[in-house]
This record gives sequence, structure tokens and C-alpha cells, in this order.
Amino acid sequence: MRKLKSPLAHGGSADAREQFREYAVGAQPHLRRSAYLLCGDWHTAEDLVQTTFGRLFRSWPRVMRADSVDAYARTVLYRAFLDLKQKDRATVALDDVPEPASPADDAALRLAVRSALDTLPPRARAVVILRFWEDLSVDQTAEALGVSPGTVKSQTSRAIAILRQRLGAAVSELIRD
Repeated sequence: MRKLKSPLAHGGSADAREQFREYAVGAQPHLRRSAYLLCGDWHTAEDLVQTTFGRLFRSWPRVMRADSVDAYARTVLYRAFLDLKQKDRATVALDDVPEPASPADDAALRLAVRSALDTLPPRARAVVILRFWEDLSVDQTAEALGVSPGTVKSQTSRAIAILRQRLGAAVSELIRD
């Protein structure tokens, strides 16, 4: 097994390790929710967040010099998600683990949106979540994903069309109930 080298691992500044720990504790809930929206599974979301924190830890001194640590972490998370989707892994589901219970308000609508998001290709899903969940601009989304602003615009347009089509029927059914 390959050992990860980090300037913080051995002999690094205790202050830097503490800063990383504090950042990770504070950022974990938001990153976990974003990861869940990307992959639709809490367990995979946890794995993505842990991968993100591992990558951040290995380059923490450089991360701290970034204009925005949150933007840096978000970029790492979304690229980790895309890396995961690019790998052709055969996975076997052991059981359907129930998701944490949510309040009853608008549960059916949330499920319909979640289901519609699941039908989007990984990059389109990442664009939609960055643009509308993370509230990033086209340029910020393009930078986070390493694509051009035009690609973000076209993928957003196509993804929204797909979501409108899929949610149209679901929302109509909810209104009738």
C-alpha cells in the first residue's frame, strides 16, 4: 500500500493540523449534503467527503493560501465525484439502507427532484448542483469543473430541459393529490 506524503503528517505544524481539523469539522455537513446531491447515496457521499478531506490534507499549506478554502474544497469534491464516475467499477449493492428520515413537508417533491437528478449524466448533474445548490456563477462553475463557460451554459440548458420534462409529470401528480 502506498503511503501518502503530507507536510502535516510528520513534523508538520501542530497549528496547521489544528486549522485543518477545525476546517474539516465545520465544512463536513455542507460538503456531505453536496456530495449526496451528486451521487444520491449517503454512504458514497461520505466516501467522497473523506476523499476530499484526504486530498485537502495532503496539500493543506497550499490550500490555506487559496483565495477561498471553501471554493478549493468544493472543486476537489466535484472532481472526486467525476473521477468516481469515470472509473468503470462493478459494484454490488448489499442491501438498500434506509436514508435518514426527513420532515414530512414537501417530501414527495424532494423525492421527485432527487429522482430527476438521478437521471442526469454525472457532469450535467455536477453543473446543475454547482449552479443552483452551491449558487455559483457560470464562470465559477466552469473553473470548478475545469471546462469552458460555454460548456457550462450548454450543459445547464440541456439538464434543465431534462429536469423540466421529468418533473412536469411528477409535479402535476403532486398537485392533483
